[in-house]
Amino acid sequence: MFVTTAYALSATAATEAAATAEGATQTEMGVPAENKGSGVFPPFDPTHFPSQIIWLAITFGFFYYMVARHISPRLASIIETRESRIAADLAEANRMKSEADAAVAKYEQELSEARAKSAAIAAEARDKVKAEADAERNRLEADLAAKISAAEASIGEIKTKALAEVATVAEDAAGEIVAQLTGVKVTKTDVKSAVTAAKG
Repeated sequence: MFVTTAYALSATAATEAAATAEGATQTEMGVPAENKGSGVFPPFDPTHFPSQIIWLAITFGFFYYMVARHISPRLASIIETRESRIAADLAEANRMKSEADAAVAKYEQELSEARAKSAAIAAEARDKVKAEADAERNRLEADLAAKISAAEASIGEIKTKALAEVATVAEDAAGEIVAQLTGVKVTKTDVKSAVTAAKG
């Protein structure tokens, strides 16, 4: 260990102070000893500055050597590795972005094609359904017209028959009424001619 003259002098002074202070009493209340020394904190004592400067230079040199030979190369390699990894990650991200853009463009194209195809299919289905509906409506209208004409013919027949039966019933009722009122038996021919004249 390197010892300066100032350090040796201070060590001697400290030994002498310890010897003179032997037997002196001190308490927690701070009763002063007979000899207190210079009263300067050793790191701030100017007599210790040369040794402190030498140890500072030795410590600084040691740490500089450690940083320059061991820590700095490791940090440089770590930074270089991280930079290369970041560059690779950025390249991969750009590649994946371009692939995603291409996939999105392809998806949009397929979507537009599917929309056009679905619109064409919908239009075709709509036209087909409309044609089928028109044909069904025409068939139903024809059936309805035939049923209406048949019903009208049937109603005409029923009406004619009913009117014929009404005339017969009227003739019979008129003959009975005349017979009951007058007591005279009227022939069917007279009753029929009378009813016909009344209707005309």
